[in-house]
Amino acid sequence: MRVLVIQNCMTEDIGLYEECMKINGVQYDVLHAYLGKRFPSTRDYNAIIVGGTPISANKIREYSYLMREWRFLKEAVMEDKPILGICFGAQILAKLLGAEVRKMSKMEIGTYHVELTEAGRKSKIFKDFPNQFPVFHWHSYTFQTSKKVELLVRGKDCSPNQAFKHGNQIGIQFHLELAPKAIEKWIEKYRHELAETCKTKTRILQECSMVKEEMKKLAYKLMENFLNI
Repeated sequence: MRVLVIQNCMTEDIGLYEECMKINGVQYDVLHAYLGKRFPSTRDYNAIIVGGTPISANKIREYSYLMREWRFLKEAVMEDKPILGICFGAQILAKLLGAEVRKMSKMEIGTYHVELTEAGRKSKIFKDFPNQFPVFHWHSYTFQTSKKVELLVRGKDCSPNQAFKHGNQIGIQFHLELAPKAIEKWIEKYRHELAETCKTKTRILQECSMVKEEMKKLAYKLMENFLNI
């Protein structure tokens, strides 16, 4: 098993997902795409993980590295390569599959709860997940679904489309991979966005602290499920 992790900005790595791969002895490479690194052949990897960035998936044409990433992922989708897209990664997958990505009326930042759909309860990626579970959000864009995909997770008090499946490709809007230290880093980097939600740093960290152990267990479970697709 060899996995390619595409990191799309310096701040946003894949945190607990990478930790899980290390523990399980998975061979993986991290491609820092935002630095203009060359994309390899899709045939070199068994699976691909696409990380986040503050850039909207609607603006990929403005960035040469994202256009190269688009072409790389398009080829991987055609091969039905297992792909896990996280936040922006889910949005670029959605666009590849013909769905719209739109700006939300307001940002979502902090801890929320989501729930599995009937398809989600039957899916391999959410095997052994509870019907409802906590996640972390920090996003202002969300993906729509298309006839090509199955909706696996829906939001209760947040954006309704939270995870989808198309063949071996999985897109998830939410974050399970962020430990409290990573969230602190995001708060410092993106502090200017907090005003849009009327949440303070203290409140966000308190929300996360209450569910951090559950989120960590679910992050490991999701990654192990993905590696077994």
